[in-house]
This record gives sequence, C-alpha cells and structure tokens, in this order.
Amino acid sequence: MHKPEITEVRSQAAYPIAEASRYLKVAPATLRSWLVGRRYPKADGIGVFRPLIQPANKQPTLLSFWNLIEAHVLRALRTEHGVSIQDVRKALNYAEQSLDVDHLLLRNELCTSGGNLFLEKYGKLINLSASGQLAMRKVFDAHLKRVDWDNWKFPVRLYPFLSTDTRTAERPIAIDPSIAFGRPVIIRKGVTTGTIAERIDAGETISDIAADYSLEESEIEQAILYERAA
Repeated sequence: MHKPEITEVRSQAAYPIAEASRYLKVAPATLRSWLVGRRYPKADGIGVFRPLIQPANKQPTLLSFWNLIEAHVLRALRTEHGVSIQDVRKALNYAEQSLDVDHLLLRNELCTSGGNLFLEKYGKLINLSASGQLAMRKVFDAHLKRVDWDNWKFPVRLYPFLSTDTRTAERPIAIDPSIAFGRPVIIRKGVTTGTIAERIDAGETISDIAADYSLEESEIEQAILYERAA
C-alpha cells in the first residue's frame, strides 16, 4: 500500500471560504484570517496576523477537504476550549520543529495515545495545568470522533455538528469528497442537505420529502437544522 498522492481529491481545492464557513459553522471573517491572515491596527502601527492553515489554493482562496478538517479542529480549540491564537501557533510550531509532525491539526494521532504525549509535552511548554490538559483532551476526542480515517491515517470523512449549539453523538450528516462532490449529505442515502433545504423552501412537506428518499422525517429535520444553523 502506498500513501495517497498529493493530487488526491481530498487535497484539491474545492470549497470557497463562504461555503466552508457554513459547513463548519465558523464566521467567514474568522476562517479567512486563519487561511490568509490579516492586518490590524496597533498603538504603534499595523500588526500582521499570520495564517494558521495553508489553503489548497490562494488566488482565489479555496479550501480542500483536508483544510476543512484542520479548520474543524482549530474551531474546537478556539471556541470550545478557548485556546489562544498564540498558544495554537506554539502548538503547530512545536509539533513541526520538535516532534517532526507537520499539519498537526490533520493528524489522527491527536485522538490516540500520541495525543496524550503531545498534550503532556505541549502542556509543559505553555504551562497548561493537568486539568487543562484533560479538558483539551476531551475537546480533541469529541471533535476527532467526527472524522473517519483511512489506512494511512488521513481523513476521509467529516461528520459536522448540526449547529453551534448541538453536540450529540449522532452523525447523520457527512462531508465526503467521494460523495456529491464533497457537499454535505444525509449519509444514509447520499442526499445533499442543500437539496433538502431547497425543497422545503419551495413549499414541500417534510413527510413528502422523506417518502421520496426513503428517509425518516427526523433525518429531514436534521438536514434542515444543519442548513439553517447560524
């Protein structure tokens, strides 16, 4: 078996920032700053926020599926655990320079024993307490359980949370580059959530749509929740 080639569909540019931000429930301006950086005013001049994620395409800025995974994990660190940008940067630099681990946010080692080792070493670097390490461990676990991996430990499927407030263990919606050109689908039938939302907006009923696709009405409701979540 060979490691996936760089031309692999999962690494190719596919998602504009506005689209990816909807799928990940991240503000477009925030996602843009993670990908391309930004300038901001300081008391003594202009500061520069350097990117945290290398986008698959810079002009125009487009994310790959793997970029979605990186942003998914970064969102967990920032919004769920409140890890500062400075500490995220330290983590990425530490992993690359000291552990020879590139693309840390893409690695499934974060949800294995390797993740515990990283958190222990990284925790000492930023003076993270034992309880803080445990909290971060739970954040990684909760979010990386939303990802399926291949034999080479590369992500193949993302199960996004339905909304910014929903954290159930259910995984009805999936983003898979091999299904519907990587657009979110109700995974049991491969029907895009966008199609469901369009039919609802056109005045069709949940029960009729469910019958057409042999889905449960609850699955249709979950697709609508995902599409309409802020």
